[in-house]
Amino acid sequence: MHLEETFRATQVASRTLGQVSTETIRAVLLDVAAAAIAETPFILAENEKDLARMNLHDPKYDRLRLTADRVAAIAEDIRTVAALPSPLGQVLQQQTLPNGLHLSKIRVPLGVVGVIYEARPNVTFDVAALCLKTGNACLLKGGSDAAHSNQAISTILQRVLGHHGLDANCVTLLPPDRQATEALLHAVGYVDVLIPRGSQQLIDYVRQHAKVPVIETGAGIVHTYFDETANLQKGQAIIHNAKTRRVSVCNALDCLLVHEARVADLPRLLAPLGQSGVLLYADTQAYEALTGTYPTELLHPATEEHFGTEFLSLKLAVKTVTGLADALGHIAAHSSKHSEAIISEDATHIEQFLNQVDAAAVYANASTAFTDGAQFGLGAEIGISTQKLHARGPMGLEELTSYKWQVRGNGQVRNN
Repeated sequence: MHLEETFRATQVASRTLGQVSTETIRAVLLDVAAAAIAETPFILAENEKDLARMNLHDPKYDRLRLTADRVAAIAEDIRTVAALPSPLGQVLQQQTLPNGLHLSKIRVPLGVVGVIYEARPNVTFDVAALCLKTGNACLLKGGSDAAHSNQAISTILQRVLGHHGLDANCVTLLPPDRQATEALLHAVGYVDVLIPRGSQQLIDYVRQHAKVPVIETGAGIVHTYFDETANLQKGQAIIHNAKTRRVSVCNALDCLLVHEARVADLPRLLAPLGQSGVLLYADTQAYEALTGTYPTELLHPATEEHFGTEFLSLKLAVKTVTGLADALGHIAAHSSKHSEAIISEDATHIEQFLNQVDAAAVYANASTAFTDGAQFGLGAEIGISTQKLHARGPMGLEELTSYKWQVRGNGQVRNN
């Protein structure tokens, strides 16, 4: 099928989704979750074909890799989405005007949601589940790195949709080639919003070339500020978790800012990172404090290029700051507005940090690893928006809706 015909078929399918009952959608999602578990060997076998083509040391390798546990977690997220109340039809505002007109502002689907993503086969499941729950049809453009995995997942989704008598075009996986990307970027009149998930390079490309509305998501240049009053034990656990829990995700820590009065605590603060094999790029003060205590082969002097870098690996930049104002200035200059954190026992500093840092998620005394739709109680997420228009932070069901005004009258006409 020609791509324009595919887009048109998906647009038609989006109109039928609004007529499908919430009970049917819930049943579809539960069957998708069950099928994911039942077909885990098939999914992993296809995923292995993709993994075999990627360098083990590529930062995208971990994002591409599926395991039985990861598939089980995906299935659980889908069950959570199925159990959540549908936002569709929710009345956001209503009033009766003096002329008798009754106005209602209600949630409605966006329509057709396009998603461009790289080596993240879990996105295929997540987007399909969230879009079906919100009455949106979706056009999925995965990367060639995950072509086998995405096709396997798409096959499962299509089978479940057919079993329930739904239009298979509600969830469409596009070819993993550049032609499909360019067509999707220019699908004016067919795509209501386009969401890129992946590297900063991908996001920048989509933003610069798309002719359809775009919601930016993804790239995380994440900082944690260790304040003068910070608790050392809390700091050890938070920093280690934020850096090492899963290095290839966008909420992983990239830069530690440490108050100059606490530089002497760096050897103890970062000892767990040394045990986990984290390579540090430290500024002069931090480097001197860590020399002789941190593993020599893992300690390097920082250069300016290390600040403002999303490492996606076991690497961390360390910078000494003179205080909160200095930390806030550094974050403002280098942040991607994804997730930022402070570790402090000073209530005033905490409130100032939470209020002044411009990011989608701002933390006090907690790991940035929590920036995740499932962790925020959204079930799954379609991405983490780093912009301010329409949606910000983890995008769940509500963020995949718009609204419209319904106006009910009884013969009113306007005379002025």
